[in-house]
Amino acid sequence: MPSPIIRPLRPDERAAWDPLWQGYLTFYGATVAPEVTDLTWTRLHDASEPMHALVAEQEGTVTGLVHYIFHRSTWTAGPYCYLQDLFTAQAARGQGVGRALIEAVYAAAKEAGASRVYWLTQEANVTARALYDTLADRPGFIQYRKVL
Repeated sequence: MPSPIIRPLRPDERAAWDPLWQGYLTFYGATVAPEVTDLTWTRLHDASEPMHALVAEQEGTVTGLVHYIFHRSTWTAGPYCYLQDLFTAQAARGQGVGRALIEAVYAAAKEAGASRVYWLTQEANVTARALYDTLADRPGFIQYRKVL
């Protein structure tokens, strides 16, 4: 397959986005209520929201997605960029899709004046971590979480 074209997700691409979103959730053993998925879709296309989505396209097929969110920080004047979700279709793995999507988020964050891009992944996600280790530093922080 050729190198991916990275571009914003369009409002008419719900049918292409849904399988990737569901694949991402399945990979992490997560479920999201349909109304939350609908809300997420709406937010991704609302210019007043800090949420954004890019997709990778290869030969006319959407093969990957990334969602990212800008937020304020008490440590910087500009925003931080949280890369929340990243997923590549099984058939497109190993073709540079994930790398291209992350680098596109870096470019968007830089353009927005963000001072950092950060994300989380599971420790056992060895394949993704091999890529991430070439693109970013691990600062050594541990995440704590309380579900409410």
